[in-house]
Amino acid sequence: MDKERRSLPEILDLNVTTKRKPAGGFVKQAAILAGASVFVRLLGFFYRVPLANLIGNEGDAFYSSAYSVYVLALNLSSVFMIATISRLASERIALKQYRNAHRLFTTAMIFAMCLGAAGSLIMFFGAEIIATLFFTPETIYAIRALAPAVFIVSMLTVLRGYFMGMKSSMPTAVSQVVEQIFKVAVSLWLAFLFYDAANFQEALPRSVAGAVAGTTVAAAAALGVCTFIYAMIAGALKKRAAEDETAPVEKRTAQLGAIIKTALPIVAGFSVFAVANIIDISMANSRIAASGAFAQEEINAFVGQFTVRFVLLTTLPVSLSMALSAAAIPDITAAHTVGDCAAVHEKTRLALRLTMFLSIPAAVGLGVLADPIIRLLFPLHPEGAFLLQAGTVSIVLLGIVHVSTGILQGCGHVRLPVIAVFSGVLLKIPINHFLMAVPEINILGAVISTVVCFSVAAAIILVMLRVKIGILPDFTGTFLKPFIAAAGMGLVCYVSYNIFNIFAGNAVSTVIALAAGVISYVVFMVIIRGFGPREIAALPIPRGVKKFFLR
Repeated sequence: MDKERRSLPEILDLNVTTKRKPAGGFVKQAAILAGASVFVRLLGFFYRVPLANLIGNEGDAFYSSAYSVYVLALNLSSVFMIATISRLASERIALKQYRNAHRLFTTAMIFAMCLGAAGSLIMFFGAEIIATLFFTPETIYAIRALAPAVFIVSMLTVLRGYFMGMKSSMPTAVSQVVEQIFKVAVSLWLAFLFYDAANFQEALPRSVAGAVAGTTVAAAAALGVCTFIYAMIAGALKKRAAEDETAPVEKRTAQLGAIIKTALPIVAGFSVFAVANIIDISMANSRIAASGAFAQEEINAFVGQFTVRFVLLTTLPVSLSMALSAAAIPDITAAHTVGDCAAVHEKTRLALRLTMFLSIPAAVGLGVLADPIIRLLFPLHPEGAFLLQAGTVSIVLLGIVHVSTGILQGCGHVRLPVIAVFSGVLLKIPINHFLMAVPEINILGAVISTVVCFSVAAAIILVMLRVKIGILPDFTGTFLKPFIAAAGMGLVCYVSYNIFNIFAGNAVSTVIALAAGVISYVVFMVIIRGFGPREIAALPIPRGVKKFFLR
């Protein structure tokens, strides 16, 4: 018997008809995004690790400085479109207003392209001013190399947001994987092309610019993927819109107003994170220099250690909570739009528990194995493990912030997360100012201020969940049990590494310790009954495995 042929919308889990319900809940969509995120982050290590070994800590400082400007430009011009369009489109689709949903997409695309073009022009022609004011002149080339990507990503984010609004994470996940593959290949090729060992200091800025230029090429490749997917389903979407008679056609001016009203708080929230990163790098250059104990090359090395050792390694597990946040917005928005409070509460508790199940063991594992991991990934520059050890708790705190932000945005409270994060950033500035000027602390001050920042933000945002939605996470199931299992896992990692390191060396011992940690964490969670029936039932795993966990 021939296998039934599936259409592209069915393969991608896209709901483009009026005859069937969207497949799967937000956990399924989060699993798709999380899987892509993990793959992308791991592939990113194959890019950043050899790059860091090539350009060194000083080159990492130039790279991170330029990239922080790029991220801020994206946050102001386009990245907010994913959450904004996802939320607004899912509202209309939940009410079966398919015509207005598709019209919203085209309105958003025009608006995003205008913002993206402005962002690209400002970055390119303002590169010299930006580099001089906040960083060092060596970052000018890299900032200009990233400028075209802002316009490209503006279109990409609208497509991804529309797909997410239809409760399909697959197009976003596929495009992310393609984007990262191109980024790794092109960035490394260009970085090596402009590298000159004989004139290292002179060639370093051009080598870094080559590395970041790969981001522009990768964004274009991802846009091509999403455009192709949209072209394949555009006919079905337009047909569905033409058959819709549920509501009057919304004016584009009204839709633009709704986009701006929804986007402004999201822009502010994203921008606060980007500004916090710029604050860390900029204040590191000024305040560490104010101590008078270090030369500029040493300060650049400190910044490189912070951005690559601390920021890069902690963003891998945080990307999982970001996937949960992105997937939760359309699902919770749909439930909130139709007044299903029970579904909102259930999905909120589930998202928070799953986030802690992932974030807490990741924080413990990175803290225990910080030095071996750094030496494994950066053998030529194995400094900075103490930064990772001091700041791994930020993984848990940022996980709470990301997922809770998605939940509050899904319920229409888009301004509240901004208040929480902004409150934390206000504390970050004076902490950086005083601690970084102490020679014995230097760049560690940025890690300490980051932990304080997200501690304040997480505390405020949990209170907001209780006040606005009526939910306070179950302390035992959400925090205590994962912590107990993670503590046992940390002991297993420590013992395993030190035993095997006697005769197997650092690389093999680290891999074995990480594998033993994953297995032991699952075992400990089963023993203390940390996995609840709802969490296990929601996970995309075989029924036999689910029955084993539910015993």
